[in-house]
Amino acid sequence: MFFDGWDDLVRLVVIGVLAYAGLVVILRTTGKRTLSKMNAFDLVITVALGSTLSSALLSQDVSLSEGLLAFVLLCALQYGVTFLSVRSERVQGIVKGEPSLLYFKGQYLDRHLKGERVTREEVLAAVRAVGHGSLGNVEAVVLETDGSFSVVPKLGEDWRAMRTVSGMDMRPKRQPATR
Repeated sequence: MFFDGWDDLVRLVVIGVLAYAGLVVILRTTGKRTLSKMNAFDLVITVALGSTLSSALLSQDVSLSEGLLAFVLLCALQYGVTFLSVRSERVQGIVKGEPSLLYFKGQYLDRHLKGERVTREEVLAAVRAVGHGSLGNVEAVVLETDGSFSVVPKLGEDWRAMRTVSGMDMRPKRQPATR
Protein backbone atom coordinates (compact mmCIF):
# COMPACT_ATOMS: atom_id res chain seq x y z
CA MET A 1 0.00 0.00 0.00
CA PHE A 2 2.72 2.51 0.92
CA PHE A 3 5.56 0.92 -1.02
CA ASP A 4 5.26 -1.68 -3.77
CA GLY A 5 8.92 -1.88 -4.70
CA TRP A 6 11.70 -0.03 -6.41
CA ASP A 7 10.71 -1.06 -9.93
CA ASP A 8 7.64 1.17 -9.96
CA LEU A 9 9.59 4.14 -8.60
CA VAL A 10 12.41 3.72 -11.12
CA ARG A 11 9.84 3.45 -13.95
CA LEU A 12 8.15 6.63 -12.74
CA VAL A 13 11.42 8.58 -12.68
CA VAL A 14 12.59 7.33 -16.08
CA ILE A 15 9.22 7.80 -17.81
CA GLY A 16 8.74 11.16 -16.04
CA VAL A 17 12.06 12.58 -17.21
CA LEU A 18 11.69 11.26 -20.76
CA ALA A 19 8.02 12.27 -21.14
CA TYR A 20 8.77 15.74 -19.77
CA ALA A 21 11.74 16.17 -22.11
CA GLY A 22 9.67 14.95 -25.04
CA LEU A 23 6.83 17.33 -24.20
CA VAL A 24 9.23 20.28 -23.94
CA VAL A 25 10.72 19.45 -27.36
CA ILE A 26 7.27 19.11 -28.92
CA LEU A 27 6.05 22.37 -27.39
CA ARG A 28 9.17 24.25 -28.50
CA THR A 29 8.68 22.86 -32.01
CA THR A 30 5.01 23.82 -32.27
CA GLY A 31 5.47 27.33 -30.89
CA LYS A 32 4.13 29.54 -28.13
CA ARG A 33 0.54 29.38 -29.30
CA THR A 34 0.24 25.72 -28.30
CA LEU A 35 -0.05 26.63 -24.60
CA SER A 36 -1.82 29.93 -24.98
CA LYS A 37 -5.23 30.38 -23.47
CA MET A 38 -6.72 32.61 -26.11
CA ASN A 39 -9.94 30.63 -26.44
CA ALA A 40 -11.71 27.49 -25.20
CA PHE A 41 -9.98 25.23 -27.73
CA ASP A 42 -6.55 26.33 -26.46
CA LEU A 43 -7.61 25.58 -22.89
CA VAL A 44 -8.83 22.11 -23.85
CA ILE A 45 -5.46 21.33 -25.44
CA THR A 46 -3.58 22.51 -22.34
CA VAL A 47 -5.72 20.34 -20.06
CA ALA A 48 -5.45 17.36 -22.44
CA LEU A 49 -1.65 17.65 -22.48
CA GLY A 50 -1.59 17.57 -18.68
CA SER A 51 -3.92 14.59 -18.58
CA THR A 52 -1.80 12.77 -21.16
CA LEU A 53 1.37 13.42 -19.16
CA SER A 54 -0.35 12.11 -16.05
CA SER A 55 -1.48 8.94 -17.84
CA ALA A 56 1.98 8.32 -19.25
CA LEU A 57 3.54 8.74 -15.80
CA LEU A 58 1.13 6.81 -13.64
CA SER A 59 -0.44 4.14 -15.83
CA GLN A 60 1.66 1.12 -16.65
CA ASP A 61 -0.80 0.44 -19.47
CA VAL A 62 0.48 3.53 -21.33
CA SER A 63 3.97 3.23 -22.78
CA LEU A 64 6.34 6.16 -23.23
CA SER A 65 5.97 5.94 -27.02
CA GLU A 66 2.16 6.06 -26.72
CA GLY A 67 2.37 9.10 -24.45
CA LEU A 68 4.75 10.90 -26.81
CA LEU A 69 2.55 10.05 -29.80
CA ALA A 70 -0.45 11.46 -27.91
CA PHE A 71 1.52 14.69 -27.27
CA VAL A 72 2.40 14.95 -30.95
CA LEU A 73 -1.20 14.29 -31.99
CA LEU A 74 -2.65 16.91 -29.63
CA CYS A 75 -0.07 19.52 -30.63
CA ALA A 76 -0.55 18.75 -34.33
CA LEU A 77 -4.32 19.12 -33.99
CA GLN A 78 -3.92 22.39 -32.13
CA TYR A 79 -1.40 23.64 -34.71
CA GLY A 80 -3.70 22.65 -37.57
CA VAL A 81 -6.77 24.32 -36.09
CA THR A 82 -4.92 27.54 -35.30
CA PHE A 83 -3.25 27.50 -38.74
CA LEU A 84 -6.66 27.25 -40.39
CA SER A 85 -8.33 29.76 -38.08
CA VAL A 86 -5.74 32.42 -38.92
CA ARG A 87 -6.43 31.88 -42.63
CA SER A 88 -10.20 31.32 -42.61
CA GLU A 89 -12.82 33.46 -40.94
CA ARG A 90 -15.24 30.53 -41.09
CA VAL A 91 -12.89 28.26 -39.11
CA GLN A 92 -12.10 31.12 -36.75
CA GLY A 93 -15.82 31.60 -36.13
CA ILE A 94 -16.22 27.93 -35.22
CA VAL A 95 -13.17 27.70 -32.95
CA LYS A 96 -13.04 31.12 -31.38
CA GLY A 97 -15.79 33.01 -29.63
CA GLU A 98 -16.31 36.75 -29.61
CA PRO A 99 -15.63 38.98 -26.65
CA SER A 100 -18.87 40.18 -25.03
CA LEU A 101 -19.64 43.62 -23.69
CA LEU A 102 -21.11 43.29 -20.18
CA TYR A 103 -21.02 46.87 -18.91
CA PHE A 104 -20.85 50.05 -20.98
CA LYS A 105 -21.04 53.75 -20.08
CA GLY A 106 -22.74 53.28 -16.73
CA GLN A 107 -25.13 50.53 -17.83
CA TYR A 108 -25.06 46.81 -17.23
CA LEU A 109 -26.05 44.94 -20.39
CA ASP A 110 -28.35 42.41 -18.74
CA ARG A 111 -29.03 40.44 -21.93
CA HIS A 112 -25.28 39.86 -22.37
CA LEU A 113 -24.81 39.09 -18.66
CA LYS A 114 -27.52 36.41 -18.81
CA GLY A 115 -26.25 35.04 -22.10
CA GLU A 116 -22.73 34.67 -20.71
CA ARG A 117 -23.96 33.51 -17.27
CA VAL A 118 -22.15 36.32 -15.47
CA THR A 119 -23.50 38.22 -12.46
CA ARG A 120 -23.18 41.91 -11.72
CA GLU A 121 -21.13 40.95 -8.66
CA GLU A 122 -18.58 39.22 -10.90
CA VAL A 123 -18.31 42.35 -13.01
CA LEU A 124 -17.72 44.41 -9.86
CA ALA A 125 -15.09 41.91 -8.69
CA ALA A 126 -13.27 42.31 -12.02
CA VAL A 127 -13.38 46.10 -11.62
CA ARG A 128 -11.96 45.86 -8.08
CA ALA A 129 -9.27 43.39 -9.24
CA VAL A 130 -7.74 46.07 -11.47
CA GLY A 131 -7.79 48.65 -8.70
CA HIS A 132 -10.97 50.63 -9.31
CA GLY A 133 -13.14 51.31 -6.31
CA SER A 134 -16.10 52.44 -8.36
CA LEU A 135 -17.54 52.17 -11.82
CA GLY A 136 -17.12 55.92 -12.27
CA ASN A 137 -13.72 55.53 -13.94
CA VAL A 138 -14.78 52.53 -16.02
CA GLU A 139 -16.05 52.86 -19.57
CA ALA A 140 -16.62 49.17 -20.25
CA VAL A 141 -16.17 45.64 -18.94
CA VAL A 142 -15.64 42.93 -21.54
CA LEU A 143 -15.73 39.15 -21.13
CA GLU A 144 -12.88 38.00 -23.35
CA THR A 145 -12.78 34.80 -25.40
CA ASP A 146 -10.53 33.11 -22.83
CA GLY A 147 -13.02 33.77 -20.01
CA SER A 148 -11.08 36.64 -18.45
CA PHE A 149 -12.50 40.10 -17.86
CA SER A 150 -11.05 43.25 -19.40
CA VAL A 151 -11.84 46.48 -17.63
CA VAL A 152 -11.59 49.44 -19.98
CA PRO A 153 -11.03 52.83 -18.32
CA LYS A 154 -12.77 55.92 -19.62
CA LEU A 155 -12.03 56.17 -23.33
CA GLY A 156 -11.04 59.13 -25.39
CA GLU A 157 -11.82 59.30 -29.07
CA ASP A 158 -9.85 56.20 -30.13
CA TRP A 159 -12.13 53.17 -29.83
CA ARG A 160 -10.32 50.81 -32.19
CA ALA A 161 -9.46 48.27 -29.47
CA MET A 162 -13.19 47.74 -28.90
CA ARG A 163 -14.14 47.05 -32.53
CA THR A 164 -14.32 43.23 -32.19
CA VAL A 165 -16.44 43.18 -29.04
CA SER A 166 -19.91 41.70 -29.43
CA GLY A 167 -22.53 44.33 -28.66
CA MET A 168 -20.26 47.24 -29.52
CA ASP A 169 -21.52 49.27 -32.47
CA MET A 170 -18.42 50.96 -33.82
CA ARG A 171 -20.00 52.72 -36.77
CA PRO A 172 -19.69 56.46 -36.37
CA LYS A 173 -22.97 58.27 -35.98
CA ARG A 174 -23.81 60.37 -39.02
CA GLN A 175 -24.22 64.01 -38.36
CA PRO A 176 -27.11 65.76 -40.11
CA ALA A 177 -25.96 67.87 -43.00
CA THR A 178 -25.92 71.59 -42.25
CA ARG A 179 -26.19 74.32 -44.83
